[in-house]
Amino acid sequence: MIISRTPLRLSFFGGGTDLRSYYRIRPGRVISTGIQRYLYVVVREQEDFVDRRYRINWSQTEFCDEIDEIQNPIAREALRMFDVRRPVELTTFSDIPAGTGLGSSSAFSVGLINALHALHGDRVTKHTLASEAAALELDVLGRQMGKQDHFASAYGSFNVFTFSGDETVTVEPVHFDRGTVEELDQSLMLFYMGTQRDASQVLSVQSEVTADREDVLAAMQDMVDPMVEILSGRGRVADIGPLLDESWRLKRSITPLISDDAIDDAYERAIGAGALGGKLSGAGGGGFLMFVVPPDRQAGVVAALDGMPWIRPGFDPSGSRITYYEPGRAA
Repeated sequence: MIISRTPLRLSFFGGGTDLRSYYRIRPGRVISTGIQRYLYVVVREQEDFVDRRYRINWSQTEFCDEIDEIQNPIAREALRMFDVRRPVELTTFSDIPAGTGLGSSSAFSVGLINALHALHGDRVTKHTLASEAAALELDVLGRQMGKQDHFASAYGSFNVFTFSGDETVTVEPVHFDRGTVEELDQSLMLFYMGTQRDASQVLSVQSEVTADREDVLAAMQDMVDPMVEILSGRGRVADIGPLLDESWRLKRSITPLISDDAIDDAYERAIGAGALGGKLSGAGGGGFLMFVVPPDRQAGVVAALDGMPWIRPGFDPSGSRITYYEPGRAA
């Protein structure tokens, strides 16, 4: 049996520049981090005499004899990629529901590929994990999405990712000041809007208008370096709030699908109660609103949002990991 643990992610600045429609015009840059909310994948080999070759447990349970019969697209194509023919049971579960803007599908892709490499006895780099997971979703499944989530989940911690037109991705770890990161952790609040959505529709529209919104996306990308400076201890955590606020207002201008009246109302109530700035995590349309709030104002923001559920994310230091390894037969 193999168990992988893969962090979900928070993206701070540069989101949208990891879409092919942007980085094939000019390089995209994103700063993001893995968080201490995880998606787990369990892969267990079964005996030859089981009734069905594949048992897939996700939001539903599937029993199949052929890979083509598997309904979960990521599971189907990952098992095909690794040519898994022996009977296996695959189970996935997450700390946070899917479709909430924290990169769950990418975390599943990364975690499953990590587990399947381990099942074959292979050790691969984080770059390979992220690249293979991105190729599975973008190229094999043809999804409209960026690459940043796969790399953030594979690497964990704070990184700047640069996406080039030739499909190469450069990873620059942020040399952060520990005290600054601890202060940021105590200042971040993620409020759950109570909505789940498929990001592909929003990203599809965004891809179509990228050429017309290139200047907006470039302005959002320009906030990456100021964030690096702050994390490195050469700035104030409080200054991240206004940067996020500016980035969010720019992002909202890309397409009306990114926000709605409920999101806008919640955002403005939080700002009025003392939040320094924030954004909707992910492509848009629902999920978590992230705010930078000084600790002495957090009770007021909670009250202003009518007790909306919230979490403090914490930061993951290590990315996708194999947390349990007891191989049986070779798959």
